[in-house]
Amino acid sequence: MSLQSKTSPRKAAPPARLSDAWIALAGLSAVFLFEMLDNSILNVALPTIGRDLGASTAALQWVSGAYSVAFGGLMLLFGAVADRFGRRRVMLTGLALLAAASVLTVFVTSTPQLIVVRAFMGVAAAMTTPGTMALAFRLFTPHDLQVRALTVISTAGLVGLAIAPTIGGFVLAVAPWQVLLLATAPVAALAFIGIRIGVATDQKADLHGDPIDVTGAILGTLTVVGVLVTPTLFVTGVDAWPSWGLVVVTVLSVAAFVIRERTARFPLLDLRLIAEPLVSSGLAYKAAAGLAMAGLSYLVTLQLQLAWGWSPALAAVGTLPQVVVLLASGRLVGPFVTRVGLGRAAWMSAASVVAGLAVFATLARFGYVWVALALALVAAGMRVVGVVAGTNVLRGLPENRTSIGAALVDTASEIATAVGITATGTILAALVTGSITSGSWTRARVDTFETALTIAGLTITAVAAALVALGIVRARHTTLTSATTTTPEPTHV
Repeated sequence: MSLQSKTSPRKAAPPARLSDAWIALAGLSAVFLFEMLDNSILNVALPTIGRDLGASTAALQWVSGAYSVAFGGLMLLFGAVADRFGRRRVMLTGLALLAAASVLTVFVTSTPQLIVVRAFMGVAAAMTTPGTMALAFRLFTPHDLQVRALTVISTAGLVGLAIAPTIGGFVLAVAPWQVLLLATAPVAALAFIGIRIGVATDQKADLHGDPIDVTGAILGTLTVVGVLVTPTLFVTGVDAWPSWGLVVVTVLSVAAFVIRERTARFPLLDLRLIAEPLVSSGLAYKAAAGLAMAGLSYLVTLQLQLAWGWSPALAAVGTLPQVVVLLASGRLVGPFVTRVGLGRAAWMSAASVVAGLAVFATLARFGYVWVALALALVAAGMRVVGVVAGTNVLRGLPENRTSIGAALVDTASEIATAVGITATGTILAALVTGSITSGSWTRARVDTFETALTIAGLTITAVAAALVALGIVRARHTTLTSATTTTPEPTHV
């Protein structure tokens, strides 16, 4: 397959300063803010939703997981679509659908309905999110401006991630949970306006016309869904034949997807790109951070509100260490990255996120001080890892593949997020008798529940640590390769 050059000519001079593109940056920041608000607000509302709708443990897990499954399964497809038909066009369509899906939550009266709405939001988000990083990266030519632009956008999202649990906890004290999910609709509207006004239509020269690999997209989606659904079926007591049948379908889907992408003339995802050290290391760091963040958010919510009996408002106050670190560390990100370099910043920040998860898993049951420390460590790492990991991935790809590259980054994060939620939910369902949102919380049941939280936390900590180790190894290979070659860009793309 022949890919276009990374040095495609631009129709107009790129902005020389961030302020020259402030409308576009505001719109792109609002897109990321929507994603972070939506996820964190839902997490803080999960116990309330479970009680209000009478959701089982497995169903409550899929209120969160349905979004991630749809998002992760379809993001590569829509990234490929955006590289062909226009990143701005696909993003605006997705934002309109996101706003509509947010409004639909007002009419939800049952858990299955909420799961369907969340899946619909995942489809719309898959159309929207890849364009955020791709458009920001392409707005500016100088490397330092690209990093600063991604930092601005990630800051908006991480601040939303930090303040949403606090605000959400207080709102739940005076209003129904539907109000929280509806509140994201105005953010989607603001993002739509900013992108519509501030981002120019994609030039034909910056896109490509390769046919879309629909077969690869279907196989990839089947793979993601199968990997995430299979363990839930075994734990929740579904008949053996459907469970093992899905295992077979998943294994066949994985094999068929790899074969398809290695042999197709125009694959949905050129697997050689993932093999590039710069790309694979960034994806590993991003996946580790996504897994740790999702697992910690889910576990902290359950620990504070169910095991310790805190109200939503008090649990919101309990997340303030995360808010403080995210807000206070903003001015330190740039100097830190400049001082240690992108490579070291990536693995150090990813390691901090994993360390925070490990602290929670091993020590949280002994008091809130350990929960606070875990939140602080994860917040410090997340402040950096998203920017540097994403930048490294996009640096390793051709310009006309930036959307699929951004989709790779977000797919790694979302699949890891879904794995984190699925793994914790599955372990809790297996170890805790009955629904975790109902029943009498005796001392023995609390002990059992906290033991289950520890096991779940240690499990995802081990997986996240393995991903960080992989990222370090691949990054080291990048350094060795650059030291022994005079061609810094991949020669086959």
